[in-house]
Amino acid sequence: MKYHILLLEDVLNHGRKGDLVFVPPGFARNFLLPQGKAILASYSTIKMREKLQKERSEQAEKDKKASVALAAQLKGVMLETTVKVDPDGHMYGSVAVADIVEILAKAGYEVDKKSIALHHPIKVIGNHVVLLKLPEGVEASIGLTVKPDREIKKKPALKEVDASVPSDQVEEIE
Repeated sequence: MKYHILLLEDVLNHGRKGDLVFVPPGFARNFLLPQGKAILASYSTIKMREKLQKERSEQAEKDKKASVALAAQLKGVMLETTVKVDPDGHMYGSVAVADIVEILAKAGYEVDKKSIALHHPIKVIGNHVVLLKLPEGVEASIGLTVKPDREIKKKPALKEVDASVPSDQVEEIE
């Protein structure tokens, strides 16, 4: 059995303000109703729906304009961060969504952490492209350079193999 509710706010993966949706009872009782994000649907609340949908469409227009403007600002932006690494160049941690939000904030861009589409934290030094899914379906991307905090020592190369020595007598350096 599912609850039929009217959303008073946008709820990620469930619907937008003014939508009538069916949700599991536990989700409605424990999250949506206590936090005031939804009310149980009835004949009187369905009349409220038109007002909520109108407000939502006005908000959507504002959000779309703001998202398009932010996407235009972010076009071609290349940010960088420095991370701690061991002598071989392996990162001690990773660059996660929260770190990217902080880097963007330092650069003067206000982006919600829900907008950053990073499936896995960045664990490798180098250049990366980070996809942003801004409100109202606007997509943007930024470049992120992850730099080490110290000089990385190079691993020794393999010995040159002398053609006159049989291959079973050659040792490799690890």
